[in-house]
Amino acid sequence: MNWLAAVTDLRTRREAGVLVTVASVRGHAPRASGAKMVVSADRSWGSIGGGNLEAVAVDRARAMLLDPPARTETFTSHLSDKAPAAHGVQCCGGEVTVLLELLAVRPAVAIFGVGHVGWELARILARHDLDLYLVDSRSQQLAPERLAVLDDAPASVHVHPVSMLPELVLGGLPRGSDLLVLTHDHAEDAALVDAALRLVAEDAGRLATIGLIGSAAKWARFRTMLRREGHPESALERVTTPIGRPTLTGKEPAVIAVGVAAWLLEAFQERAAAQSRLSSSPVCR
Repeated sequence: MNWLAAVTDLRTRREAGVLVTVASVRGHAPRASGAKMVVSADRSWGSIGGGNLEAVAVDRARAMLLDPPARTETFTSHLSDKAPAAHGVQCCGGEVTVLLELLAVRPAVAIFGVGHVGWELARILARHDLDLYLVDSRSQQLAPERLAVLDDAPASVHVHPVSMLPELVLGGLPRGSDLLVLTHDHAEDAALVDAALRLVAEDAGRLATIGLIGSAAKWARFRTMLRREGHPESALERVTTPIGRPTLTGKEPAVIAVGVAAWLLEAFQERAAAQSRLSSSPVCR
């Protein structure tokens, strides 16, 4: 598998990796500038020349996966018998600068209900680097001509038309997905929230967020129903409703969609920052 296929494979399997590139070369070196390889936690594909240079690059890439200080990093290696070498001497005589780029796992967002708000929201989120799942029990909402505006989107768009029981799609979502429930049917919304809470009861990290569109009165009815179904109060706290930015008070679908997208993008940033703090925290032994 070449490096480009490896990047695609990691992205499909939602596994983080690092793209390693020979950025510049002075003098003699095993590979020319532009040579690439991909490194994951336990595998690598391609080569930037082998020997100490490549071994150091792999070590640094895996350290980056464990504790990413930034999305990119560079280092320079002197290929001389007088240079320090952790993995054997490599004396080609040149100097190589290597660029490491983190290939982070993309967020995954599932929109259940692609009506007026869901369609506007899909248009906004599709402009970002993420996996976007669109689910609706009404096939016409997912017609190719209606979703044609997403054809050139950076996001990977996965369309799921379902004739009944859309909550069954939940089990196939990637772990850690953000769920947005905004269907045309309050009974469908309730079934989806119930199913989502059952998923996170089994595995707390199964869904990152459960967002529900609607009013306080709608949520009050849902809370009563969900308690009756056996969900404890602590589980109900996993549901965010209403979703969006409270300062955006317009009820137009596009305004609501902007608010929900902003709320979700802020959640992505907060999770990334929390992960960074966690990675950089000292470990007591």
